[in-house]
Amino acid sequence: ERSNLAGVRHVLLVLSGKGGVGKSTVSTELALSLRQSGKKVGILDVDLCGPSIPRMFKVQDNDVHQCDSGWVPVFVDQEKSISLMSIGFLLEKPDDAVVWRGPKKNALIKQFVADVAWGELDFLIVDTPPGTSDEHISTVEALRPYKPLGAILVTTPQAVSVGDVRRELTFCKKTGLRVLGIVENMSGFVCPHCSECTNIFSKGGGEELAKHAGVPFLGSVPLDPQLSQSLEEGRDFIQEFPKSSAFPALAHIAQQILDCASQRSS
Repeated sequence: ERSNLAGVRHVLLVLSGKGGVGKSTVSTELALSLRQSGKKVGILDVDLCGPSIPRMFKVQDNDVHQCDSGWVPVFVDQEKSISLMSIGFLLEKPDDAVVWRGPKKNALIKQFVADVAWGELDFLIVDTPPGTSDEHISTVEALRPYKPLGAILVTTPQAVSVGDVRRELTFCKKTGLRVLGIVENMSGFVCPHCSECTNIFSKGGGEELAKHAGVPFLGSVPLDPQLSQSLEEGRDFIQEFPKSSAFPALAHIAQQILDCASQRSS
């Protein structure tokens, strides 16, 4: 029986032991950067209690339809270069809370992996909830047959965040998931007037952790008002703000993912 993920070349997971570090931001901007490189990308949002991806692409009012091979993902553009699947599309009202126990969440994650008709994709990015528990185990188990390319770990610079991400590294080791690298998000604030960078949350925690764990450091993404604004309004930051200080950092991260993918393919 043909699987719905048979046409997906590379599966990437975006993880962090902590909430609020910007996993959805990294997933969104990585998808936009990969599209800029001519790739077809899907995003599977398995953050069941906080599905923010649909809003970041301004498609939160769209509905999901059925076809012969399952659910049809929501496309964000006419060219169908980015497709999304999220529980956000399945809620009757956008403010509905998902008050579910573990087994029901796990069943939906398995259904998301098996029953979404992604078609041909270069990359499927899986945006996960915070932590290292039920949903993560279900996601990794359900994706294991498709041999994921690996995981990107997102942290902010403070020691508290880095400590939680250290646990996520242990999770990856225990589940046999390759770590592609660590991204330090919100690394300094760049003043829009004088372009000076102020390290609000200290600096270098992510890089230090990568060195300590022996995994690649993919880069630091500064706090940028233009990035926040584009995510709030569902605009394409990569296309609209190429002069922003966050742009080269995001492009560099995407390039390293493309390099990992081409090494694996060769």
